[in-house]
Amino acid sequence: MNWKNNDEQKLVAAFLSLKTIGETRAFLRDLMTEDEIKEFSNRLKAAQMLSKKIPYSSIVKTTGLSSTTVARVSKWLNGPLGGYKIVLNRIHRHNRSSREEIGGG
Repeated sequence: MNWKNNDEQKLVAAFLSLKTIGETRAFLRDLMTEDEIKEFSNRLKAAQMLSKKIPYSSIVKTTGLSSTTVARVSKWLNGPLGGYKIVLNRIHRHNRSSREEIGGG
């Protein structure tokens, strides 16, 4: 994908401009249909499951994604860009910090 396109740069900048969970939810809902949001949520869930070495068949059953989509998520998860890994690491760190703050860590 060519991220040098001005419209694509504006989309990235739009995400970076969001400051709260509420703002992000509102923008995602305006940007995508409910089905698209569910699809992308399931892809992230698949990436989380793949990172835990859960078999494709379980991921397909749990998420409702096709095996082709799960394979594609696996390819991107292990690919050179590392977008899924960045997000999964940050989610993991955030969740760990939150547990430690409330004494569960």
